Amino acid sequence: MNPQSEQRTSGGADGVPTTPADRRLSGLGVDPSRVAIHRLGWPRRLLWHGYPPWVRKMILGLGLWAAIVPVEALGWELPALARTASSLIIGLLILTSACDALVTAAERLAARQTWDHYVAGTLAEMLSTLPELVVICFVIPVSPLAAMVIALVTIYNNAFVFSVYSYFLPKDQKGRYLMPKAITEVGTQILIAGAGLGSVIGLVMLVLLTGAHPKQTLSVLDLTVLGTIMLAIFGVYLYMLIKGYASEEEAVRRALQLDDEQVEERREQTYDHVKKTSMANIVWLFAAGIGAAFLGGERVSEFAQTAIQELNVNPIATAIILAAFAGMSEYVILWRAHRKGQYGIALANAFGGITQVMFLVLPFTLLAIAVFEGLLGSGHSELPLTISLSNVLLFGMLFPTFYVLIGLIEEDHTLGPLDTTIMASIFLLIILILIAYGEA
Repeated sequence: MNPQSEQRTSGGADGVPTTPADRRLSGLGVDPSRVAIHRLGWPRRLLWHGYPPWVRKMILGLGLWAAIVPVEALGWELPALARTASSLIIGLLILTSACDALVTAAERLAARQTWDHYVAGTLAEMLSTLPELVVICFVIPVSPLAAMVIALVTIYNNAFVFSVYSYFLPKDQKGRYLMPKAITEVGTQILIAGAGLGSVIGLVMLVLLTGAHPKQTLSVLDLTVLGTIMLAIFGVYLYMLIKGYASEEEAVRRALQLDDEQVEERREQTYDHVKKTSMANIVWLFAAGIGAAFLGGERVSEFAQTAIQELNVNPIATAIILAAFAGMSEYVILWRAHRKGQYGIALANAFGGITQVMFLVLPFTLLAIAVFEGLLGSGHSELPLTISLSNVLLFGMLFPTFYVLIGLIEEDHTLGPLDTTIMASIFLLIILILIAYGEA
């Protein structure tokens, strides 16, 4: 019996081999539980008349946008509170559907090019942050402080979501769920980097704030250096992540003794649920996702502007409200993967919501603020950014948050009731402190 037929006859669900294949995998140091084939895309049973659910949301969001924005352009406006609520609702509908459009485009491009699953997954996960980056670009001219707080608070939100979701994962006989290697190896290292950076930045800010040092603001150079360092770490992280996935996949192929044809067949199984389309369709999806991201971002910035300038909500509270929705794209992908029973993909996206916001969204925000201040915003009332208690708390508390996560995921540990309670308590305490003392 050849390895491929052995996989078909004795294999478990999702292409996981059993018995002899398990032993060969274990001999190469690969846990058989990690090599399941996760299928991207939407199964037919979850489609709506042949279309994914996000199409309905985009049509609804664009319809509301087309009904309200032209009327506003003619000079007629809703009351401030109604305008704030409608802007947030329309923005969220459009942004979440834009995220799904971009992910769908990435999946179809990967299927067309028959990329390995880890390359496709990484690309889709990165593209899912584009709507969030667009929102930040629109919010910065309104309130640079709110833009930075959105990115930082979203890290805490996503850490909380990760801890809660991992608790509800299906467990084995020992009450554990085997987490993806990206979390237990490279992910642990990136959490250590986040904890270290957060503590260093927080401590330096605290010294500058409480001492007699004349520096009390973050200059363009400060923001540029911090953003560049974080992006450099993210680049190395991506390289190590893809390299680790590739190494593991190569070990699987050697253990199963797959020839070139069987390797290609295994790769194509990833895209069983992905619709095969032309490049024109893929380009259209990318364009629709990017265009919708800009329309949704404009509505969210309208929400922020109205809340701060007309309803007199302070920037910290506004940012906390927006941050509660800023990670919506990650939550949509997480829920979609969970509904398909692809718990590994769902958990990896929940974890990616922490690492990508910390080392991609946050540095992008810092660099965007630096560019805005250097080119356009020299007269903005919030620039240069003041070193305040809010900033100290937001950066400094990254250390305990990441430190707890590192301890909780050691040795493939799955979060239980106590672990989830710990993370929830830390998250709620941070939010309460920001609301109570954030303007100091």
